[in-house]
Amino acid sequence: MALLTNSPRLAARCLIDGGLLAYPTEAVFGLGCLPRHAPSISRLRHIKQRPDEQGLILVADHIDRLQPYLQKLTPRQRSLIQAKRQRAITWLVPSADDCPHSLRGQHKSLAVRLISHPQVAELCRLTGSALISTSANRRGQAPARSASQVMMTLGGNIDCILAGPTGNARTVSEIRDIDTGTIYR
Repeated sequence: MALLTNSPRLAARCLIDGGLLAYPTEAVFGLGCLPRHAPSISRLRHIKQRPDEQGLILVADHIDRLQPYLQKLTPRQRSLIQAKRQRAITWLVPSADDCPHSLRGQHKSLAVRLISHPQVAELCRLTGSALISTSANRRGQAPARSASQVMMTLGGNIDCILAGPTGNARTVSEIRDIDTGTIYR
């Protein structure tokens, strides 16, 4: 059974130790791990029933934590990623040549977002890393909107749940191509 905590430090330790963590984001609870920990990514994909061909989203408190996974950003791309908006946007950005396949799947781009949720930003600071962030649910189920929903649906399969409120967003982030502006979600 997952450990339920209010402590960002304890949640960050779970991530650093290779664990899977559920945490509140702008709209729903996210499920994530550190992006350079391959066994955790495999476990996350298994729990989510997510095929290897599908990419994952990386979130971070600062663009510099995303840069190692991306091609060198143009000033325009940096500006778009960093712009404050009413609705969160996840950008599809050309990935670095050495970006792990486990993150980008079959794509040449990687989905990234600067996070506005304070608890997730704190996790990024405490781990010194971007985080994988996918909705905390199994494929075909509605995303969890509370720690208790995560505990009921995924509690036996993950290591830790960081309790706290989600943000005020009513819907999950929009997904948009950074070069073409095409909206995918």
